Amino acid sequence: MLRTSNIAPSKTLFGFIVFFLKKQWIKLVLVQCLWFAWSVDQTVFPLIFGKIIDEFTNYVGHRDQSWAVLKTPILSAAGLWIGIEISFRMGGVLMAYTFPRLEKQIRMYIFSHMHNQSYTYFTNHFAGSIATKISDMVDNISQIVQLILTTFIPTFVAVLIASYIFYHLNPFFASVLIGWGLIHLGISVAYASRCSYYSHVHSETRSQLNGRIVDSLTNYFAVKIFANKKYEYTYVDSLQKTEQRQNKRQLIYIEKIQFVLGILTFSGPGLAVNGYAYWCWTQHLISIGDIVLIFNTSWNIIMMLWWTSSELPTYFKEIGICQQALSLLQEPIAISDSPHAFELNVTQGKIQFQKVHFYYKGSTSLFTNKSVTIQPGQKVGLVGYSGSGKTTFTNLILRLFDIQSGQILIDGQNIAAVTQDSLRKSIALIPQDPSLFHRSMMDNIRYGRPSATNKEVIEAAEKAHAHEFIMSLSEGYDTLVGERGIKVSGGQRQRIAIARAMLKNAPILILDEATSALDSFTEAQIQESFSELMQGKTTIVIAHRLSTLLNMDRILVFDRGKIIEDGSHDELLTKEGFYYSLWKAQVGGFLPDNIETEEDEENA
Repeated sequence: MLRTSNIAPSKTLFGFIVFFLKKQWIKLVLVQCLWFAWSVDQTVFPLIFGKIIDEFTNYVGHRDQSWAVLKTPILSAAGLWIGIEISFRMGGVLMAYTFPRLEKQIRMYIFSHMHNQSYTYFTNHFAGSIATKISDMVDNISQIVQLILTTFIPTFVAVLIASYIFYHLNPFFASVLIGWGLIHLGISVAYASRCSYYSHVHSETRSQLNGRIVDSLTNYFAVKIFANKKYEYTYVDSLQKTEQRQNKRQLIYIEKIQFVLGILTFSGPGLAVNGYAYWCWTQHLISIGDIVLIFNTSWNIIMMLWWTSSELPTYFKEIGICQQALSLLQEPIAISDSPHAFELNVTQGKIQFQKVHFYYKGSTSLFTNKSVTIQPGQKVGLVGYSGSGKTTFTNLILRLFDIQSGQILIDGQNIAAVTQDSLRKSIALIPQDPSLFHRSMMDNIRYGRPSATNKEVIEAAEKAHAHEFIMSLSEGYDTLVGERGIKVSGGQRQRIAIARAMLKNAPILILDEATSALDSFTEAQIQESFSELMQGKTTIVIAHRLSTLLNMDRILVFDRGKIIEDGSHDELLTKEGFYYSLWKAQVGGFLPDNIETEEDEENA
């Protein structure tokens, strides 16, 4: 796997491309050398044909004996054709080995880089847009390199070879060809930045459009139940019109470039070179073979440059697309391991918040000088209304966000100083809304510990009371769960997530409304499994159903980021404070969105 720390020049497209080209530069140099066959094909062949024609024209002997005179140029032409054909085929085979590997390296590097991005980054960007940019970067870099190796450089070399050949006929031919080539290059470069800009703007809009489409299709169920197909069409079409306008502007600009270059090509080698060659022939300054050489070579160069001109706008377009996609790598990593990060070693599971100060960007402080200690093996419940800081508390332990000041310790080790992977491997999280991959049941459960055997996976599923419903499916553990687990119910997804956590068997366990999607009977079964799962582990449980916290060693009551009460269930009821109000206010075992406590009444 490529490590993102292995690359520095990711801020520029040139540096990014060169980084990967250096990994297999020998193969790329060989590809380039083999593709010079095109340059030779378009320039040396006319030279040989011209000599053959001159030999035919000047031959005065008996034709039955002509082979002795003609065999050298004819065999040279045949040998050159065979050599060029072999070179093309070898170049194609070598490209088949080189470019798929190049594309793989680029794709996997960006994929790895994106997984280093923070939780916040993915909440603010469309997954579809990110995937589009990754695909754009891979495809277009490959196309850019292939255009340079197989079109631009061979064309440039062909112009040099043709100029050398023309110079020995008449320096004027060479001066026209070189002058025309320089003007051609100058115009192309002058148009390049504008074309690249238009491509960049269009690519950004296209990525946003793809993001909207993926977002709409992913949430197709909501679209259907609200009967909002027309609304979604309008939502996507609003950006589609912008994309269409920008695409048209880009394509028209490309046509303008091609029109100018086409006129230049026709007037340069088309009229000037061939017209002067005709005049030279009429003045008996060059032979018929020279005319064939000049006509064939000039028109071959015209066709090469016409092809290059037609590809040049595409080249600039691809550069614009890549520069836009490069934004994925230019976005700073919000949360990263320190250069001297070490592996977290959890021996007990003690968690400490020491004067932690935290706020979300653009909002007021949630935690101010928060200090709390959770002892090893302690089972702690977190209670409070939505937005009181419970989930943020656990997210900070997982280091999904970085705190502004203070420190969070696990067994005396600052989590900001350890590797994120070792931190999260030491914590098992069962979320309220578990995320499943569009993979088999077996793969989704095994995700908790990829090295687990099938037997261990099944044992974890049995403990989570998921084995029964899995076996009732048509393909059992090989059943695909659908995108985001759409083919299974909420309760079934929850049990798969619980099985994952059981398989992971981490020393710290976090349950975030882990039984909220389960019926009462299944919850009772799961609670038995939880008792086994919690043994010897430091456990944090977030719950709105307060009855699930009865067996907790300790309950922390949150309100606006502060811990206002701390104690066991019985102790907190005895105090008849905020927790007591929550307990009395439960409806069907759950907390309401808000209640008015006696303290609030007094403040009012």
